[in-house]
Amino acid sequence: MLQDVLIKREIYASEEHQMMRDMIQDFIKNEIIDNIEAWEKKGMVSRDIWERAGALGLLCIDMAEQYGGSGLDFSFSALFIEELAKEGINGPGFSLHSDIVAPYLLKYGTEEQKQKYLPKMATGEIITSLGMTEPNCGSDLKAIKTSATDKGDHYVVNGQKTFITNGYMSDMSIVAVKTNVGTKYEGVSLLIMESDYEGFEKGVPFHKVGMKAQDTCELFFDNVKVPKENLLGEEGLGFKIMMTELARERLTVALNAIGGAEGAIEKTIAYTSSRTAFKQPIANFQNTQFKLAECASQLQIHQAFLDRCTKLLATHQLTTESASIAKYSATEMHGKVVDECLQLFGGYGYMWDYPIARMYADNRVARIYAGTNEIMKILIARGLFKELFQQMKSMKKE
Repeated sequence: MLQDVLIKREIYASEEHQMMRDMIQDFIKNEIIDNIEAWEKKGMVSRDIWERAGALGLLCIDMAEQYGGSGLDFSFSALFIEELAKEGINGPGFSLHSDIVAPYLLKYGTEEQKQKYLPKMATGEIITSLGMTEPNCGSDLKAIKTSATDKGDHYVVNGQKTFITNGYMSDMSIVAVKTNVGTKYEGVSLLIMESDYEGFEKGVPFHKVGMKAQDTCELFFDNVKVPKENLLGEEGLGFKIMMTELARERLTVALNAIGGAEGAIEKTIAYTSSRTAFKQPIANFQNTQFKLAECASQLQIHQAFLDRCTKLLATHQLTTESASIAKYSATEMHGKVVDECLQLFGGYGYMWDYPIARMYADNRVARIYAGTNEIMKILIARGLFKELFQQMKSMKKE
């Protein structure tokens, strides 16, 4: 079996990690698997599953206990991401909520903001989202059009966001806006916006190729009044904050990729061992063995690199370049592995009733969100030619 081939991963080898893994697997088996079909039809999960995850301590795992988190290190969050991915769970946007929004508040929020939102995030009482992308602005975040006009004690926000994970169910969103528009102080700022603010509207969840149980939608802002105390960090520093935190987001995408690849291989081993053709299991054919050997090799290599990145993130040492390499390479690998696995399922692999079909549909977007893989290559190249780019920048200033 696959686990007999792969080297045991030290990062998840502790007794605490094993206890967490067992709890996560029970959570998936008892409370998620049987609900997937209903969630896909509805286009979103139930709020109950968020509250149940919170009760088990599976939300905001590496957040300090003083704010309601479990106080563990990031490797436990990574384990949760991978275990969900192994089973092709695409519904609850737990990682966006716990591994992206929560760190924004922890690092840049005021104590009042932390006390107001973080404990409720940890219990699943509130669901959160992140509003960056706009209809005409994807990876180029400096080009956003959503504006926040200073009105003294509050901002007035107008604009639109799209492709927002957890968007429809979210109670609060951290939204990127342009402040001081048309002045020399114009820049990107981040505002904490609650969904019940007047003028804050949500579009219906998108009908997507995959990730069908994930509520992804548009957000609309029509003269929304946002209190000044809802500014996250300093005015005009939103772009810098987003660039700093994108490394963690890209690592979570990569972790999802290796978890998904492992799950796909495991399911394909089981299927090809029981499915027969020409009076023998498909697994007896050399082509099947070679294809799965290739997939397992790529998975193992990526696991080793991702384990290193996870340790670096836990100690605040993960660089933009390393996160970009992880996201780019792991998602490309995941796509190839799932494609090979679906092929080995034959016609049944194309049927939605089989998990491999869901995995095939779900993984494609990973090469697009959190920065396209083309953007990842640009970031990696900038690291390779950092000195050259700095020289060119200096020459332009002269």
